[in-house]
Amino acid sequence: MRKIKKSKTPISDIEVPTQIKNPELVRERRRQIIDSTVTLFIEHGYHKTTTRMIAKAANFSIGSLYEYVSSKEDLLYLVCKTIHEEVWDAVENALSDTDKEEERLARVIRHYFYVCDKMGDHILMMYQVTQFLPEKWKARILVNELNITDIFINALSSLSGKNNFPKLDEKILNLVGHNISVLGQMWAFRRWHLQRNFTIEEYIKIQTDFILGLIF
Repeated sequence: MRKIKKSKTPISDIEVPTQIKNPELVRERRRQIIDSTVTLFIEHGYHKTTTRMIAKAANFSIGSLYEYVSSKEDLLYLVCKTIHEEVWDAVENALSDTDKEEERLARVIRHYFYVCDKMGDHILMMYQVTQFLPEKWKARILVNELNITDIFINALSSLSGKNNFPKLDEKILNLVGHNISVLGQMWAFRRWHLQRNFTIEEYIKIQTDFILGLIF
């Protein structure tokens, strides 16, 4: 099976400078800060949330916070980056299994939807406030969004025409890839309503049947 390649223009930690030299510590502390940031952005809004509020919520001094990030925009960008990384890892892990093609695709969808459920607040907040990022980072976020969709397109391409899996042309690969991406995010956007009628497991089953119906 072809292994999905990551973006040719990966986002490095250099773009979000830090004074800390230990990469693992940076990742751990930034995740702690990111989770607190999301909660505050949702509760108070992007503009009313200050870095001092974020530092307090994350149990950092304001000086310590600035060792890991330099601005509120840094934090917003890191939220988006974290979402994309979680999706990538979930899908790659699902593709590493050796089940039949249809079952492997269903697993990819399931893992992705679970990430959308787990990070629903993060995803919703990302789309609400990305407009406040500097232009260079807005462009990167859009690239990362398309890279997420490319994960599904590449996964479908790697399964296409194998055994009982239908051969899909480029247009259908693209359409189904975007369908998977958007349907997962829809749970995050409309969870407030969908949860009245469906559990996440029920939603996954219905949408997986729908997506497979586009192929088989």
